[in-house]
Amino acid sequence: MTLALVGLLFVAIGQRSQFDPYLGKIAKLLRIEDQTVVGGEVRIRMSPDGHFWARARIDGVERRLLIDSGATITAISTKTADAAGIDARTSVVPIVLQTANGAIPAQSGRIGELKLGAIVARDLQVVVSPAFGDTNVLGMNFLSRLASWRVEENVLILVPHHPQKVAA
Repeated sequence: MTLALVGLLFVAIGQRSQFDPYLGKIAKLLRIEDQTVVGGEVRIRMSPDGHFWARARIDGVERRLLIDSGATITAISTKTADAAGIDARTSVVPIVLQTANGAIPAQSGRIGELKLGAIVARDLQVVVSPAFGDTNVLGMNFLSRLASWRVEENVLILVPHHPQKVAA
């Protein structure tokens, strides 16, 4: 019974830490963080929903992003683009994305700097659409910039090219 309660506590802290900063501190003390930097690598534990969610800074604005190797390009919500000051422009040729939920219109933009732990990506193309709701997706145009990435025991390991140049 006690073991079950301890397990339930770990799961609760692991889930709630993204919403409550105090529980995030407890998770860090218990070493059950969902995202860590080990050496130069960023390690992200699989969420109970079966996805990998990263915490990153998009032009200085902290956001949570779903890492999706099936997405060709990084996609952010209109709310995120506005907060980060990203100028999403309507193209001469309309952009229509084919998603799992059907076709949606989008605009193109560029992230000046995306920081994910020890990894920095500059001048990253994105698509922006209100159809994304509050979801932001980190796609293959980011992952392909890495030296490598892999999954080991439900942990996504992102390996940057070294050294990473971080702007002051």
